[in-house]
Amino acid sequence: MRLNLWWPSRAEHRFEKWIAQRHQERVLAGDTAPQGPCPREDFLQKLARKSRDILLSDPRVDHAATCPACMRRLLTMRREHQARRQKLVFASAVATCVVIAAVITVARHEMEKRSLATNSAVVAETVNLWDAGAFRGEQPGQLQSVSLPAARVRLTIILPRFSSPGRYLVAVTHAPDENGLITEAASTTANRGQQETLSVDLDLRRARAGQYYLSTTHEQDQASYYYPLQIR
Repeated sequence: MRLNLWWPSRAEHRFEKWIAQRHQERVLAGDTAPQGPCPREDFLQKLARKSRDILLSDPRVDHAATCPACMRRLLTMRREHQARRQKLVFASAVATCVVIAAVITVARHEMEKRSLATNSAVVAETVNLWDAGAFRGEQPGQLQSVSLPAARVRLTIILPRFSSPGRYLVAVTHAPDENGLITEAASTTANRGQQETLSVDLDLRRARAGQYYLSTTHEQDQASYYYPLQIR
């Protein structure tokens, strides 16, 4: 069985609306003769809300549709009902926006906390320069490449063979001449058998990935040695 559904066109809808308006004008002008007494306020409220409890065969509907007093009250109630619905829709939209904004704020805060925790984590790294070649000042040589992450690094350096004990300044720079300083820290060597080691904390979080230099400078004789450094 095939169902043929019919929907009124826009022109038909405008025509029906025009008829309803003409009828309202006639009723409000007193050109109709209502039958029976005016219905109670609660009935008019249901009629204004288009309640499904109202039967069109109810004689009170015919009265309200032809009584000027009831018609005025119905139109007022309908405007009030529409205004309340609009306020409710607006309040619901605002509440939804507030909830969405709160969820986004909480999610962003959690992401920032995780990012901060990740960025603030200290990474332990060891650089073994025991057998490394180095160059002093700007004298080039066969150098060992060093790699460190762009993070807070707790760096342990095993100094090259025959390094003097004492206090050293460890720095990360853009060039092998102490220009473009990224970070630096000082520490005193610790002896591990024949090896001299340094332990320093370097903050490389602001360094972009690329080529740098790691330098060690003995504070007593101011001898600086540079090693190519790759920050990843």
